[in-house]
Parts: sequence; C-alpha cells; structure tokens
Amino acid sequence: MDRSKLYRRFRTLLIANRGEIACRVIRTARAMGLRTVAVYSEADRDAMHVALADEAVLLGPARARDSYLSVERLIEAARKTGAEAVHPGYGFLSENAEFAQACFEAGLVFVGPTAEMMTAMGSKSGSKALMEKAGVPLVPGYHGEAQDEATLSKAADKIGFPILVKASAGGGGRGMRIVRSADELGPAIVSAKREAKAAFGDDRMLIEKYVDNPRHIEVQVIGDSHGNLLSLFERECTLQRRHQKVIEEAPSPTLNAAQRETVCAAARKAAGAVNYVGAGTIEFVSDGKDVFFIEMNTRLQVEHPVTELITGIDLVEWQLRVAFGEALPLKQDEIKLNGHAVEARVYAENPTKNFMPSVGRISTWRLPAETGGLRIDAGYREGDTVSPYYDAMLAKMIAWAPTRDVAIERLNRGLEESDVRGIVTNIPFLSALMTHPKVRTNAIDTGFIERELAVLTSASPAPGELELCAAVAAIIGAEQQAAHAQANSPWQTFGWQPVGRRQRSFAFRVGHGPEQKITLNYGSGPSTLVIGDRELAFAIATREGGFDLTLDGVKSSVAAVIDGHELYLRTRNGRFDLHWVDPFGGESEEQTGEDKIAAPLPGTVVAVLAEEGAKLEKGAPILTLEVMKMEQTLRAPYAGVLKSVRCKVGDIVQEGIELAVVEPSGE
Repeated sequence: MDRSKLYRRFRTLLIANRGEIACRVIRTARAMGLRTVAVYSEADRDAMHVALADEAVLLGPARARDSYLSVERLIEAARKTGAEAVHPGYGFLSENAEFAQACFEAGLVFVGPTAEMMTAMGSKSGSKALMEKAGVPLVPGYHGEAQDEATLSKAADKIGFPILVKASAGGGGRGMRIVRSADELGPAIVSAKREAKAAFGDDRMLIEKYVDNPRHIEVQVIGDSHGNLLSLFERECTLQRRHQKVIEEAPSPTLNAAQRETVCAAARKAAGAVNYVGAGTIEFVSDGKDVFFIEMNTRLQVEHPVTELITGIDLVEWQLRVAFGEALPLKQDEIKLNGHAVEARVYAENPTKNFMPSVGRISTWRLPAETGGLRIDAGYREGDTVSPYYDAMLAKMIAWAPTRDVAIERLNRGLEESDVRGIVTNIPFLSALMTHPKVRTNAIDTGFIERELAVLTSASPAPGELELCAAVAAIIGAEQQAAHAQANSPWQTFGWQPVGRRQRSFAFRVGHGPEQKITLNYGSGPSTLVIGDRELAFAIATREGGFDLTLDGVKSSVAAVIDGHELYLRTRNGRFDLHWVDPFGGESEEQTGEDKIAAPLPGTVVAVLAEEGAKLEKGAPILTLEVMKMEQTLRAPYAGVLKSVRCKVGDIVQEGIELAVVEPSGE
C-alpha cells in the first residue's frame, strides 16, 4: 500500500462525529490552523459542534443509520467541502474497517489506523487470537467463528460460570451480559446479539470467564508511520455501571511503579503485533494479582483527557501529526508522568429512575470556570436540545492536581458548582460517588457502583431553614427583576416602605410532601422571615446565577433557577427542587398512573416478551424498547392478565404512548 496515500499533510479536516468529541477535535484542529468541516443530522441542526466548525454538511434524518453511520453520505460530505482528511472521533464509525477503507479509496486521509489494523485488533475474538500468539496474557474464553447457541453453550460449560457474553464488535457495555448459570445463557445471548446488531451492525459474540471483583486497567498507546510506538501510562476505569465507564483516572492508584512498567510493556507488545499506527488503547482486567488482555480500542477513548493532563500531550494534535506522516515528537523515556487526573462523565439521565435517559431542552447550563486544574470538555450549551437518538453524554469534567486526593477534591468541587436544568443529569450521583469513602481509599471493583447504588442515589435531604428562606429570597428577587427595579432608588430596596409593617405568606412543597410555610415581615425596619416560632433577620445581595443570603449574620451563597412555580436551589446543604404553592389557590394534583405500561422515552420496540391472555406475575417482562441505543424492558406493575399489546416489533413509539394493558388479578 502506498504510504503517501495513507499519511500526508492536509489543510481541511472533516469530523465524522457529533457532540463533545466533535467539539474537542475541532478546537485542536483549528488551533493547528486547519479548516474544519462538521456533519450533522436533522436533529442536530443547531448543535454546538455545527456552530464551532468552519463549515457544516447535513447528512440526513435523525436516526444514526441514516446520518452518522452512513459511509456514503460522509464520503460525499467530504467531497462537497473539499475535505482531505476525516477524523472519526469515538463511537459511530470510529472502529469500522469498511469506513477506513472507503476513506482510503476516496483519496481521504483517515485519522486513525488502517482498515487492516482495525480488522486485526478491532475484533475482540480476532485480537485475542493474535495476542495469544504474541504471548500477551488472556482471560480464558471462546473467541471462535461458530456462533450457534449449541457451540456457545458448550464453550460456556467448559469455561465455567460465571461468564461474560460479549459483542465481538464495539464497546460501551452494549451487547454485553454477565451470565451466572446455564439457565440464563440462552436469553442473554439472544438479547446481547440483538443489542449488538442494533448498535454495531454485527451480532457476533465471544465468551470469557467473568473475573469476580475485577479492576479495569487500560494503557494509552500511539504509533507513527516511521515505526515508533509509545505507551503514555495507564488509566484506571474500574468505576463502571452496566459495563460503561463512569469515572476514570490516571495513573492507576492500584499499580506500583514495577506493575506500571509491566502493563505498559505488555500494551506496547500488543500494539506492536500489528505495527500499529495512530492512537489506541489496550484494555486489561485485573483480579488483584494478574493482568489479562481484554481488547484493543483502535481509536481515541472518551477518557483520553486524563492522560493528556498527566503527560502534557495533546493526543488529538499527535493524531493529526501522525496522519500528516510526521514522526512522534518524543521518545519513550522522554514522556514523564506528572500528578494525577480524574474525569467524570456528565450524562442526561436520572439515577433515581434506573438511569433512564432524559431528553429535552437545556434551560440552564452553568458549569464552573476552567481554572485551578479544572477542565471541561462539553458538547452542549444552554438552549441546546438533548434528543433520544444518540448517546446521552453531555460533557466531561476533568480535574488535575499533584496528588489523587486533591484531584478528587477539585473534581467534586467542580461538580458541586454545576447547575444544569431543563433535563435531569447524573451530576448529584457523580458527586456522591466521588465523596464515597471507599472511592477515596480506592477500595473498589467494577461491581462497586451496583452494590452501593442505594447509597449513591439516596433521596436529597429535606429543605431546612436556609432553603426555605432562600426560596423566598429567590421569588422576591425575580419579582423585582421582572418589575425592572432601579438599583439606585430607595423605593426599590428590598422590603423597604416609608411607614408601617406588612406580611406576606409563602408555602412550599417538595414532591407530594406536606406544605412548609414561611412568612415575610417587611416595611419600615429590617426585613425578617418567620418559620414556626423562629424569626430570622436576613439580607440578600444578587450576583450572576444566584445571590448571597445572610441569615442572622451568616452569609451563604445560593444558586437559584425559577421556572414558573418550580424552584431549583443549590445551597451548602445540597440541591433542592421546591414547588411554590400558588397563593391564589386553584392547583390540582396531577394524577399519575404508576401502573401504566407506557414508553418512558421515544424508542423502538425490539421484542414482545409475553402473549395477550398470558397470566403474569408482578415484574414479569412484557416488552423491550431500544432507547438511546440501550435496551429497556417494561414489566408488569402487578399480577394479572395481559389484556392487550398495542405495538409490534419494529414500531417507533413516542414518549407516554401506552404499549400494553394488564388487567389486575384482583387478589
């Protein structure tokens, strides 16, 4: 193959992706003087990555297979804009050998490995065979071509339960199931194959021995077209949920210096088996003693910023320089490890409702400034819409410090100072995770989050005096702002009037709880708030995003967002959602049918698991939806008879549509 066609200098780069990673690549490419081209679907017309790029091309409808996964449309977009190179980001087609080959045949530089390297290392089963030959340690498993259930079942029995059924293509926890007994194997294979086919277009499976209490260690590697191959230390990605990483850090706090060198040498050996060119990651699982090869990701990883912060290397810049045909600028012994970095993935999802994806318009987007070791890689802004068609990640928050403890503190402070409204996010969950004592002491494994889920998603504390007073202050402040208060007029000073005293009563409710009342006294003296038998002197001073509230001489910073009668407050005690009870009455409780079997979000019906007329126990599975590329199974809310199923496999259903009816058994 002519290397001049593979690696050469270019001036225009098309980013074949969306969201955070597209924005990330665009920033570095523009800093290097390159012209950037974004692509987008109809759902992403107003997306942040479209606004950042020099040019943008509409690919097609919202569904990924009609836009971001269309090789033909991407190649055509490059042709129309004069792009000479394509950066695939991560996800979508980033590890698709056919796309890499199509770029080559179209005369485009593909910023990544060749199709041959991708085929060799991108297949989990194929790469394991290659690693076995190269002498890289492997987890016992089956990686063969035969995919019938009998062969997979026989392999599972030979390996011994528990096992991991895993999609040979792709990642992110999709198409992956833990199976602890032979009875669970058949349904797990069917479900994993279906999910893998939908996510990656490939339903081949491999089977591995499941390592109990495992840790996930990975090594960043990068190679150039001159034969240089480097490792850039390792990352610990043990904190996962449903096999998807939640928190990543570098270096691993689990490894000592000798172990670090051993695993990095194994990674270089693994990548060297295919003379790897480009950025990639060698993933390992550890049982606490030994480290076993899992797979290679032949692309940039979501968590690459933690490696960048401990090495001072811009990995996207190095990717582009390798694609130019340049040699890597440093040698192995010149790469130095400096400090510690921790990353948290911010998602649009509801941790208290089984991490159900959240869609809608972002009405408030307030993240802290990138100072003091804090970095934020975001793909959304205030006013953007989170759609149900793609991965729900909004941003990554990364903190660097000289030590792990300080890095964790900086990251948690950044999370605590973040306010995103209009959708539900996992920010409070991430903060609870980072402050968990076992995370602080690194006493974790990949099952830690599932075991501690009740603690990590526990209900917010009830609002106290500070929050009730802050709610009143927020309402008064909003009313004054709406009235276009004149800052220098004494008549507009909070609570001031020339003579007499007045009262105003407020009532707030959290969820369906009881009303909590508070009275404002104001007039010709200091304003006070009365809660029960306590009267508190107070004052407020507004600032961007909130105000400072002084109660009995103690000043507290408050973040506030008001949407009609709904109030969001963030105080030193946490985050609170309060409902301001209409003082003029007329409110009615919305009747919510908790027994309604309805689509929680827009999705596609991928399986109907029960027949009409069937007798069901409470919790019995009825049907499965694919929502945001993940499967969600809807279950019977009580024991009864399945009266009707109002959908079929393949139907695209909208949020709130009733999909099935269960008639209670009457017991």
